[in-house]
Amino acid sequence: MSDLLGFYIDHKMTPPLAIAQLSAKVKPLANGLGRNGILLFATCARVEIYGEETKLREIDSTIFSGLSYLRVEGVAAIARRIAELASGAHSQILGESYISQQLAKAIELVSPTCPIFEVAQSGINTGRVVRERQRFTASLNYDQIVRDIIADRFASGESPDRLYIIGAGMLGRGLIRGGVGERFRSTVVVTRNPKSLRKRLRPWKDIEVTLMRPADMGDAREPRSIVVIATADVTDEYETNLQDALLRLEPRTVVDLSSVPILSNAILGKLNCVSMYDKEFLGFIEQNNRQLAPKLPLVLSDIKGSLEIT
Repeated sequence: MSDLLGFYIDHKMTPPLAIAQLSAKVKPLANGLGRNGILLFATCARVEIYGEETKLREIDSTIFSGLSYLRVEGVAAIARRIAELASGAHSQILGESYISQQLAKAIELVSPTCPIFEVAQSGINTGRVVRERQRFTASLNYDQIVRDIIADRFASGESPDRLYIIGAGMLGRGLIRGGVGERFRSTVVVTRNPKSLRKRLRPWKDIEVTLMRPADMGDAREPRSIVVIATADVTDEYETNLQDALLRLEPRTVVDLSSVPILSNAILGKLNCVSMYDKEFLGFIEQNNRQLAPKLPLVLSDIKGSLEIT
């Protein structure tokens, strides 16, 4: 077995939108790389690959397309890096919880018999434990950010109409489970596969949502509705249909949580939109990070000590 090696690039090194675009480009490679014993971890804020050195030869240039990246060498350094990621220590929103779930999903594509699997699993477990022990938990997450934006748009006490959540992936389901739609008359989840989502929602008997296909959205104006885009998995046809539907709907605000904003500039000029890269959104993140930054050295030290013990 050759030594383990890793390469990564993240939002601290390159503009976040460039990272998100790179991530979207390389994500389809994850299954093939996983079968070859290579872990690809690609999110809106980072692209990272880990595996045996002999298997990573020349892959770094293929993945990163000429962009500068950093190198991580050896089992100890890789386990520590993954633990820090799982704790939320390197996230745009410090202490956020989604990243450990994303890491767990990423290693599912790698065979448990591959050397990187055990190292990554150890790192994830350590990061999660330290996050809880140090109470390194974001004071807000995407659920809370969306809630605050909604509260701002209905600050006068006006009653909201419907909440539309576009996408039924991890983020979309998290918004549903988080009760973001409580103030609204109803919550509508727009998905291309209502049957699959209906099965996933069966355990949540206390939550009522309406399922809708993209083509059925936007029959009439709804100026007291809010639309949250919680997916980046759209085809050109889906993107066009969605934009047409939004123009018909004319909602109070569109909150675009997709890492690569899917609304064209022409649409942005006709609707009130907030993306992850807008000042309003970034203000929420900065507030959270100021609160958690003092804990960051403790988290990193705890991770280092925990891994040395194991």
